[in-house]
Parts: sequence; structure tokens; C-alpha cells
Amino acid sequence: MNAQRKRDRTQWRTGSRPDRTSRTEFTSRTGRTGRTGRETTRAMPALARGRQLLRRWWRRTLRRLRRARRATTQAVTPLGRFVAAVALAGLTAGIASGWIEGWFVAVLGALLLLLGLPFLAGARSYRAGLELSRANAVVGGNVEVGVIVENTSARPQLPSVAELPVGDALREVTVPLLGPRQTVELAVGVPALQRGVVAVGPLTVARRDPLGLLRRDLTWPDRHLLHVHPRTAMLPPGSAGLVRDLEGQSSRRLTDSDLSFHAVRDYVPGDAVRHIHWRSTAKTGSLMVRQFEESQTARVAVLFDARREEYGSDEEFELGVSVAASISVQAAREGRERFVASAWAPGRVRPSIDGLEELPSRSPHELLDAWAELDPAVEGLPIDALARNLADSGRALSIVALVTGSLPEAVRLRRAALAFPSDVHVLGIRCEVLAEPRIAWTSPVTLATVGELGDLPRLMTRRIR
Repeated sequence: MNAQRKRDRTQWRTGSRPDRTSRTEFTSRTGRTGRTGRETTRAMPALARGRQLLRRWWRRTLRRLRRARRATTQAVTPLGRFVAAVALAGLTAGIASGWIEGWFVAVLGALLLLLGLPFLAGARSYRAGLELSRANAVVGGNVEVGVIVENTSARPQLPSVAELPVGDALREVTVPLLGPRQTVELAVGVPALQRGVVAVGPLTVARRDPLGLLRRDLTWPDRHLLHVHPRTAMLPPGSAGLVRDLEGQSSRRLTDSDLSFHAVRDYVPGDAVRHIHWRSTAKTGSLMVRQFEESQTARVAVLFDARREEYGSDEEFELGVSVAASISVQAAREGRERFVASAWAPGRVRPSIDGLEELPSRSPHELLDAWAELDPAVEGLPIDALARNLADSGRALSIVALVTGSLPEAVRLRRAALAFPSDVHVLGIRCEVLAEPRIAWTSPVTLATVGELGDLPRLMTRRIR
């Protein structure tokens, strides 16, 4: 028993020595000691350690100075910078020339800046957010924006001013005195003056002194986009496709199976037996089958000329957008197959090869959002080139509406209509502000002139008749 214990002790001692030896050999081969950064710093010479500690302190100090400089620069308003510059100039004049007035100006400027510091002291324990009554509006409408401010602290908060960016404008909202855990909702009206996308937010609560020399900002990243839709007109039913029948309008293309009967012809092996016209077969003595005209549903294409140089004014361009949006939205409401394109589409970085930029039109709301985002095309193709590329695209169309300004001549629209097949109805609409509304049927295009948006439903009614 004793011999076994001695053997175990001997094995334990001999087993521990190789571990130390191997650790020493590993350190000598790799040059690593396995110590932490702090232990390495302590093991360094005193001079090197002092230099490293000095470099670390200097980096921390620089970071703190940068943060302090940034905070000071943001806290001083332009008026405060002007007062500081005047005070510095007065101090320089007082020291250099001994002017009593200079010393007075310097002391007065410094006193004004010092009096504004207590108004910035303390922290704002606010929680704020924005709520829009709706995400879209029509030109000329108004949207209510709810500014919700909550005091999250257990002590009252002094009144402050909240700044709300609305597009290119800046709205100021006064936040009243809030008690502990009190919430207030402030309503801000945002007028929809023109078509486009208006960015609302982020909200900033500013704390400033009475003279406006110093200020402190607290910003929340809550931001919303308000789509201002163009004005649209309610068109009569069926005007988007310019057809009234539910099954579709018969075309000049002949087919063996459809709804519109055209004529009879001789039987050819492979024809369906149900299409045999037995009365004609009895008269001629040979099998005769029915032949039909192919029916087509109204596949609408709205092609908008987005080139600003084709319009006489910005008001005329907006009239063209409203006309094109009215026709395309009516097609979307009726569930017709549609293709809405222009020389520019929202979100496209590079223009397409054929110049046709399709607008998303899965729903009327999505289509109106796209019309709200549309801007004039800087490098768009002319309307006749767009029409030719649309005709060469091979899309099955029955109605094509070309919407442009007052500057393109009627000859260009007729030339654009010649690119489409004869069974495609082409409607050319020229938008001219305050022009006499008129419509003319000239082959191969129907030309209409719209002076205001209210003329479009009447012209469409006349076109259907």
C-alpha cells in the first residue's frame, strides 16, 4: 500500500515537470509570454511605459475636446457668434488702445453669454413622436400632423420650442409646461400646396435663452413622407377604354372561336364539330364552319410626355399630369389591363433603352403615389419617339392615350399614331391652359385639346358617343 502511494507521488511530480518545461520551451520558440496588455505595460521599462500612458491620455483628451468643441459650436446661435465676435473686438480694442468703451462692450457681451448658460443647464426628459392623419393628400388639401410630447421624468419640465421641418419650411411648435409623467398632443396643419413628396420631421426640441444667443437641441429620428397627389377628374364609366361592351370590342382579326360571328367558310380537317353551320352545309352540300371576329378587351396604354420643354408653363405641365393621372386611375378602378409610362419614372437611376419608364399601377393608390413622385424629365425622348418605341414593343393594346403639352404640333401626334396598327385607337390630348376645349376625329388619331381639368370628362363623353 505504501509502495503504491510512493509510485503515485512520483508520477504526479514527474508529470508536473514536463508541463513547466514545455511551457518554457513554447515561450522560447514563439516569443510570447501569455500576459495581458496591463501586465505587458508593467513589464515595459519605465520610460516606455510613461510614453504609452501619455499617448493614451492625449487621445482621450483630444476626443473630449472635439466633443466639447462640437457641442459649443452647436450651442451658439449665429446671433450668439455675432455677440461673441463684438465682445472679442471690444476686448482687443480695450487692451490695445485702452478704450473704456471697448472694455464696456467686452464685459457686456460676456455677461449676456453667461446669463444664457443657466437656460441650457439640465436635461430634457422628453419622449416625442409624430402621427399623420393620413399618408397622402390632394393638391389644395390639408393634413393634420400630431406632435406627441411626453415628460418621462418625475419633475416638471419648463416650456420649450419644438421645430418641425415640413419640406423646405420649418414650423415652430410651442411645448407648454409639462408636469411629471404628463403627455400633450399638439396639432400642426400641413397644407398641400403643390404636387410632390413632402418630408415631415424629424422633430427637434430646442432649449434657448430669451435673447436667442444659445440653444440646445434634442432630436428624434421619427420621419414621415407625405404624398401630395395631383388633382384628378371623375371620368364616365368606360371612358378609360373608350368601349362599353363587357365582353370586349370586336376587332378586324378573324378567329375560329369567339363571340362575334363574321361569316362561314369551308370545313378544314381539325376544325371543331360544334362550329359546323348545318344550315349552310345543307344548302351547299359540303361542310361549312362558322368564322368569328376576335374580341379584345380594352388594354389601355397611357403615354405621358414628361419633357418640360413641351409645355408652355409649369401650370400647363401640372395640367398634363392631372389629365394622364385621371385616365390611368380610371383604368385601374375599372380593372382594365393598363400600361402607364412616361419619359421618367420614380426610383430609376438610369433611363431604359427605349425611353419608356413604366409607372407602378397595381392599384389606384400606388398609381397616384407614382404620379406624385414624378418630376420633369431632363433627358427624355420626344413623344413621337416614345410612341414608336411603344408600338415596337409588341404589347397587345387597343387604346393608346398620348398626353402632351401645347407646344407639339398636331402633325407630330399624327406621325406618332401612324406607328400603331390600324385596329389600335389612338387618342392625342394636348394640354393648353385656358384653351377652348375641342375634339376632332382625324385619321389615324383623335385629337383633343384640354384647357382645364373639368373639360376632360365632357370630351371623353363625346368621344364615347
